[in-house]
Amino acid sequence: MQTTLTIAPPAKALLLFTLPLILSGLFQQLFNWVDAFIVGNVEGELALAGIGATTAIYNLFVTVITGFTAGLSVLAAQQYGMGERKSLTALLSSYTVLLGAIFAAVSLAGILFTDPILTFLDTPRAIFASAESYLKILLIGIPFLAVYNTYSAILRGVGNSRAPLWAILISSAVNVLLDLVFVAGLRYGAAGAAVATVLSQIAMTAYVVVYTVRKYPALRFSLSKNCLCAAALRQGAVFGLPGAIQSGASSAGSVFLQQFMNGFGEQTVAAITTAYRVDTVIFLPIINFGSGIATIVAQNIGAGEEGRAKSVFKIGLLMMLAISFGLTLLVLLLGGHLIALFGLTADTIAIGKAFFHAIAGFYFLYGLGMAIRGYLEGLGDMLFSGVAGILSLVVRILCSYAFRPVFDNMVVAYAEAFSWIFLLIVLFLRCRQQMRRRSGSA
Repeated sequence: MQTTLTIAPPAKALLLFTLPLILSGLFQQLFNWVDAFIVGNVEGELALAGIGATTAIYNLFVTVITGFTAGLSVLAAQQYGMGERKSLTALLSSYTVLLGAIFAAVSLAGILFTDPILTFLDTPRAIFASAESYLKILLIGIPFLAVYNTYSAILRGVGNSRAPLWAILISSAVNVLLDLVFVAGLRYGAAGAAVATVLSQIAMTAYVVVYTVRKYPALRFSLSKNCLCAAALRQGAVFGLPGAIQSGASSAGSVFLQQFMNGFGEQTVAAITTAYRVDTVIFLPIINFGSGIATIVAQNIGAGEEGRAKSVFKIGLLMMLAISFGLTLLVLLLGGHLIALFGLTADTIAIGKAFFHAIAGFYFLYGLGMAIRGYLEGLGDMLFSGVAGILSLVVRILCSYAFRPVFDNMVVAYAEAFSWIFLLIVLFLRCRQQMRRRSGSA
């Protein structure tokens, strides 16, 4: 079946599809930026460090959701390319119900065990109270994120990356407004920022569900016993579980790395978690461009356009290089200034700036790896992608402990860079193998 993503010139298809994805990611990260910016400037550095200390555990839940639904998006793209509309509806209904229910239970468990979790992470006592209140409230929004990401995955699969962007724009506006009310106005601190984020996530989810129901009548479903389809659940698990396991393992590893980083003290925690907040936004064009490659390759594979899928990958690889080098220059020139926006002290800003100088030179390697991963996932090679991600995490953790005497608190940056090098090598070898195999079978 021919679609816009299977007939437009590869460079044009990549730009039109991935630009809304990138913008969506940027505004989604605005949640964390606004929380940190307002809390840091209104409540001070300790409150900001409290928010930063929850990042690893909160991301453990969020990245499992996004990892799983990224796989659903690839499956939806292949089904859409093959013209299987009923399969798309079954996929959407089954995983909206299943993921919504699972993460409602996960959210409740996380709230009940917040205190022991933060204790396990060696969260400094000076920031424990703000971290606890922030995380407990933030976890309430997890089920809504599960539903939002499921709908967004199906929309991306059918080639619509604009609707999730509008949902993010609306929720970002709500988040900024409520942050000003709860934090700057009522002075509720980190807890107020968390409430603002959860309410904006609810607004985002409501928008994308209503939009899908109105725009795509074929995707409508009712909450009945027939909304869970065994075949859709099996197919979705094949595509989604590898990404969820890899993302979950990566986030679990980040929890241990958070504990490792907490050992350097409050100042390093505030500096590097804030640097990662900036870094996460810097990475969005790379990550979302890789997702764009995966979706467009998947639609072309579903439509039987093997040669065009390879062309999309090759052009996407060159575009990714350009993006990566541009982001390297950006962070080297402006990284320190961006960290300073969050109300940190001069010494803390210096630590964050040193972090950027250590890691920015490796961005192009990460970009190449994400482009290759996007191609492999578009082919349906989700399991290998997930295993490679887990192995790179192991490399990162081992390097963190092994090289601490050499790099001190900057080991966090260098260990991540070493893991990117490992991941790129593994993905490159797999990609070459896949291309040879598919050329031989053509």
